[in-house]
Amino acid sequence: MQLELLPRDLSAYRDGNTGVPYVHRFHSGEPGPHVLINALTHGNEFCGMVACTHLLDTGVRPLRGTLTVSFANVAAYESFDPAEPLKSRQLVHNLNRIWSREWLEGDEDSPELQRARELAPVVAAADHVLDIHSTSTAVQPFWVYPERAANSAAALAIGHPQVHLVMPEGLGSGTPLIQHGRLSNRMHPGAALVVECGGHFLRQTGECAVAVTTAFLAHLGLLAPAPSAAAAAPALRYRLLRTCVIQTPHWRFVRPLVGFEVFARDALIAWDGDTEIRSPCDGCTVLMPTQNPVVGREGVYLTEPMAG
Repeated sequence: MQLELLPRDLSAYRDGNTGVPYVHRFHSGEPGPHVLINALTHGNEFCGMVACTHLLDTGVRPLRGTLTVSFANVAAYESFDPAEPLKSRQLVHNLNRIWSREWLEGDEDSPELQRARELAPVVAAADHVLDIHSTSTAVQPFWVYPERAANSAAALAIGHPQVHLVMPEGLGSGTPLIQHGRLSNRMHPGAALVVECGGHFLRQTGECAVAVTTAFLAHLGLLAPAPSAAAAAPALRYRLLRTCVIQTPHWRFVRPLVGFEVFARDALIAWDGDTEIRSPCDGCTVLMPTQNPVVGREGVYLTEPMAG
């Protein structure tokens, strides 16, 4: 696995200015939205760290409204071992699946639950959220968001990435950060988006994160718009049909998959022990096929192309 993008020491960003470690907030003094840019929901997805340190290191300040910059699972990030680069995704719980009231107010405990409880007021305060991620294979970048008018409008207006994964009924394997609290309301006017910027450890993935973050802030008026560029290519939108969560230690695909492979209806995609995972439709496109099967985690997302 190519490791071009590696962690850097984040201790200088720990104190912030909000009372919550690794959270920084800047008020413009002008009316406008409150926008949260969040990095490191998963500890081995370094592109968000690149984008957020870029904002802080270059002294970016909002022209209007409020900008909050946060580093989420720093504890997992600090556990990174280049010999096992996928292990620092999380310490115990997936920080991007535990944003429901049941998890946040429940009796279980872990470093991720402690951090989610600490960050919950930060997320709740934001009108718009960009949660920055990367993928275990070097596929093209794409948006991920619940099917809400504000989400699709923002992603389409920004233009890049051109690929969208739309979730009509949520993720199907837990509650992600972008569906915490009022962000789960279909009528909420703010955008709450995940951007998957490419392969975890590629330099260009960090560059993509910086570009998308800047475009997101410009779209919302916190930064000046970039000079006009060539018209974006038409969006390619996929509807999530099923999230396959691994049930046995014997998960395996019919062939090596990296993502965006297309299967005909009823074609065999994988086995989970003796259970066959088959395509539910013609043109079924697989996204984020796991490269490191773990019981209880997602094995693959099954999608279908959306018209328009």
